[in-house]
Amino acid sequence: MNIAIYPGSFDPITNGHLDILKNGAEIFDKVIVAVSYNVNKQGFLPVETRIDLIKKSVEGLKNIEVTSYEGLTVDYARHAGANVILRGLRNQNDFEYELQISQTNNALWGDLKTVFLITKPEYGYISSSMVREIYLHKGDISKFVPEAVNNYLKVQ
Repeated sequence: MNIAIYPGSFDPITNGHLDILKNGAEIFDKVIVAVSYNVNKQGFLPVETRIDLIKKSVEGLKNIEVTSYEGLTVDYARHAGANVILRGLRNQNDFEYELQISQTNNALWGDLKTVFLITKPEYGYISSSMVREIYLHKGDISKFVPEAVNNYLKVQ
């Protein structure tokens, strides 16, 4: 069974993340969305809320699991029985950054593979930090995030 983990902060999940996740779900037997957290850092949304919003955003996709983890991604991958890390790319800058992480992960655990998927062009400029910035300045984020995220943030 090919199990991929899709790690990230997803603070909040965007339509770009969702695009990568849907494509990954077509390729792998199981995709675990692994929300990373650091107890020493305060996120925009609490980890539990991020998990709940991701679960609502992927309803209907049967081979998706959503959880959280702390520590090294390679350690979590081993624990989860994953053999692949799924990562999304928006642009060349993402590739350079993700290549470093992939090579480091490979040095830590050579059996763990990284698969890069490129998001659709219409999502190539979306980032969680950009969504947060627009939201904090009372802008409309509805075209950048799944409906569950938009609905949640409307009432906050």
